[in-house]
Amino acid sequence: MASTDSRPPVLFLSHGAPPLADDARWTAELAAWAGAMEKPKDILMVSAHWENAPVSLSATRTKQELVYDFWGFPDRYYDVRYDAPMAPDLADEVTRLTSTHGHHVERDESRGLDHGAYVPLKEMFPDADIPVVQMSMPTLDPEGLFGLGQTLAPLRERGTMIIGSGFTTHNLRWFNPAAGADCAPPSASSEFDHWAEEAMARGDVDSILNFLDRAPGALEAHPRSEHWAPLYIALGAAYASGGIEAKTAIDGFWFGLSKRSWTLG
Repeated sequence: MASTDSRPPVLFLSHGAPPLADDARWTAELAAWAGAMEKPKDILMVSAHWENAPVSLSATRTKQELVYDFWGFPDRYYDVRYDAPMAPDLADEVTRLTSTHGHHVERDESRGLDHGAYVPLKEMFPDADIPVVQMSMPTLDPEGLFGLGQTLAPLRERGTMIIGSGFTTHNLRWFNPAAGADCAPPSASSEFDHWAEEAMARGDVDSILNFLDRAPGALEAHPRSEHWAPLYIALGAAYASGGIEAKTAIDGFWFGLSKRSWTLG
């Protein structure tokens, strides 16, 4: 059932590598999640796989070629297409909002959607008929990204869905293909996942931003924080536009990594 709030929700999702497309359970979960929401006017995507300062936006004038930012996979993963319409009006509004808060914004017409963007979008919105622009993370500083998310909150009023795409736990040393996607997660992954579920349910922004000091197994769950960082932008956008109100949309583990994903606001 769609929310009574006409604004699109803010999302944080765990996106998985390209083989996510082969996981029938996860693809069904992503499709069901999207199917329960009203179709947004357009989408602003923030992926763990694009760090660039100053704030940069993907192509809006030339065709967005996908960024196959992974190596060693079978050829079929490099043949995937997701030809979503470009979103120049959204890019203009992002530029206006962030510029008024001191951010210099650049357009990168050579930059398309990376796998943190198109892999989940292909499962959630397979018709590729919603305009999308991707925005870089200019820093991994939690407070800085939370503030950036707050500046983006007014986008919801125009029908934009803001999506942070990362992973609730992300330590590739845990990844063991031989163990299978449904293997038991390492204790650090399950403990961090449980902590994150509770902190998000409380709307405990301070704990989430200071996860290295507050969360069990934080450095094991995130040896580097880039896959947790998109959550800060999502939190900021939700917080500044009425409240976090986090609801778990997807949970469970994939090769030991927590794929927990939330609907916010």
